[in-house]
Amino acid sequence: MGKVKIKKADVWIDMTPMSDVMVLLLTFFMLTSTFVKNEAVKVNTPGSVSEIKVPETEVLQILCDKEGRIFIGLDKPGYMREMLDNFKGTVTSLNLSPLQEKNFIALASFGAPVAKMSDVLRHESSEINEAQKNLGIPTDSIDGGMSEFQLWIDAARNSSFGSDMKIAIKADADTPYKVIKKMMSEMQDMSENRYYLITNLKKEEK
Repeated sequence: MGKVKIKKADVWIDMTPMSDVMVLLLTFFMLTSTFVKNEAVKVNTPGSVSEIKVPETEVLQILCDKEGRIFIGLDKPGYMREMLDNFKGTVTSLNLSPLQEKNFIALASFGAPVAKMSDVLRHESSEINEAQKNLGIPTDSIDGGMSEFQLWIDAARNSSFGSDMKIAIKADADTPYKVIKKMMSEMQDMSENRYYLITNLKKEEK
């Protein structure tokens, strides 16, 4: 008796809906993702059991490395521009080209004395962090008035977002205490008494 051959039917799967879903997901992630910029210096923050979340917007971050060098930054390029414009209005001796201003606005954090700002911002954007990492913003007063550090704080809080601005200090675990005390003292002189301290979360020992 001859074998009965069963006709095999081709299986065809329509991949169009899956492609549509993948494109939608890709578009969603591209529109909602935020890219992390490289900070001026690497900081190893101390551990803490506190679980208070630092706000993500309108935050002036003060970065302090283990050598005590201070850097500042804001979370949006538009905020960086406003802060720079206000700072230039106070320090009239500061002259920056459009390219130097563009480089400043694109930074995650900046830290250099006024006298060296032009030289630092003259570098390519990818080289600025290397150029400024050994500088930092001075906390010494200028002619008995405000220090450069205080001038930057004042420039930030006088911007359009100033009323909602939060201050966060991110210091290295090995940063000398006297540097942190000096920063806090200068902010207190400006009536800035509320700020966050950024730390690494560690489990509380039982």
